[in-house]
Amino acid sequence: MSSLDDVSIEITPQVLLKAYSCGIFPMAESADNNALYWIEPERRGILPLDAVHIPRSLARTIRRGGFEVKIDNDFDAVVDGCAEPRTGRRSTWINGRIRSLYGELFKQGHCHTVEVWQDGELTGGLYGVHLSRAFFGESMFSRARDTSKVALVYLVARLKFGGFRLLDTQFITDHLAQFGAVEISRPAFQRLLEDALGAENEEGSFGALPADTSPSDILKLAVLKTARGSCDD
Repeated sequence: MSSLDDVSIEITPQVLLKAYSCGIFPMAESADNNALYWIEPERRGILPLDAVHIPRSLARTIRRGGFEVKIDNDFDAVVDGCAEPRTGRRSTWINGRIRSLYGELFKQGHCHTVEVWQDGELTGGLYGVHLSRAFFGESMFSRARDTSKVALVYLVARLKFGGFRLLDTQFITDHLAQFGAVEISRPAFQRLLEDALGAENEEGSFGALPADTSPSDILKLAVLKTARGSCDD
């Protein structure tokens, strides 16, 4: 792991996208520390799009509704939510440079949000980076029960509908493991990344899924099996 400040190049959105295409992503130690660090884990978390599991209780919550899911509606509010203190974490790694860089990617169409709204309030969501047919999940948050999980299910359905091949979660948490997320080796991740980026003139469409897709169809899409290859490490 090395600091971006130790590298004599200007960190631009284009440099950031190049890093993602190589399997590298940045993090900061805290919101108060303006330094960024390159991260390339030996073991990488992914959520295989052809092997997603949705807990029954969550499926019932999604069918019941009572929320509205939007995309790319309020990037700043989603980042604010992801940066909030939470149980077991007093500080955030999202500093000013992270906000600025990913804000520029958002303006360029390379960063997206999935937002869960209830009674006019943003209660959960996530954001991540879109490059070719890969989506790199960055962070998620909940202000109400299960709302980050709802956002994740809607993200999976959208990625499948849009022709994506890879959902990178960077690391594994208990939250992600219940959906089928697994940890694979760096070489195995690189093979999946090359597959997702390698198809010439092929681009995943984040906006292809109709906004009025019903919750029941979202659930069907999210667990739809595909013929994608193995992610064995």
